[in-house]
Amino acid sequence: MLNDCENRWKKAMLGPLPDNFLRLSTLSDRVQNIDAQTAMALYRQTLPQLTALNHVGRLSITCAQAKLARNYGLTRMDPYVRIRVGHYVYETQTDPNGGKNPRWNRVIQSQLPTGVNSIYVEIYDECSFKMDELVAWCEIKIPDRVFTGETHEEWYPLTGKQGEGLEGAVDIVLSFSNQPYIYPTIQEPAQMIMVPPGRPTPIFITPHQQVQHSPAHPPLISEADLKQVREMFPNIDAEVVKTLFEVNRGNKDSTINSLLQMNE
Repeated sequence: MLNDCENRWKKAMLGPLPDNFLRLSTLSDRVQNIDAQTAMALYRQTLPQLTALNHVGRLSITCAQAKLARNYGLTRMDPYVRIRVGHYVYETQTDPNGGKNPRWNRVIQSQLPTGVNSIYVEIYDECSFKMDELVAWCEIKIPDRVFTGETHEEWYPLTGKQGEGLEGAVDIVLSFSNQPYIYPTIQEPAQMIMVPPGRPTPIFITPHQQVQHSPAHPPLISEADLKQVREMFPNIDAEVVKTLFEVNRGNKDSTINSLLQMNE
């Protein structure tokens, strides 16, 4: 017996070690692995039903621009926006040197969880050597008429160091569809972010009381008018142009005026 043990200790393994090196593969391990695979398969199968049960539709949020009361820091700020819809968190791109008048023209499509009737907007200054600074914020209650098919645009007052409602205003466009947004795969939820290091951690927002929503009926938009206006404003995202058409109920002249105001 002693010689057998000595011979076993003298053996050496050459090459890469296997994944199960120093692990005991037991029946319990194999059963747990099968259970995990089964649970994942069931999750994939039931995801569409869970989405339909827990969400009332799709909320489209256009974060166009902001006019801030003050530029914080020694140089012009690099602002970006973080938007929270229930437990979903999204971000716009950063506007380098945007200062007090940043522009994003970012359209975000989000599931609207059941019972959520407000969104939360936060504007941060992106910093290189310290945590990004929260500059301004506001809570936006989704207007009831948005749930009946209207597209709503408004400048919402911002709160910050200057005081409540005194930090400037942000231009937000909202529209709603009772058709849910289907994520391509469960590994890649569309546009939902993982907050990178150096940025403040998102806060889980508890849904408010449940509200009943009516089906949306978007206005009819002339494709010819839409193409013409897109050609007039090539630097503005096509989705933003389309959203403003919806805001103005398909009226081309009103849409052009809105776009001219955005470019001022």
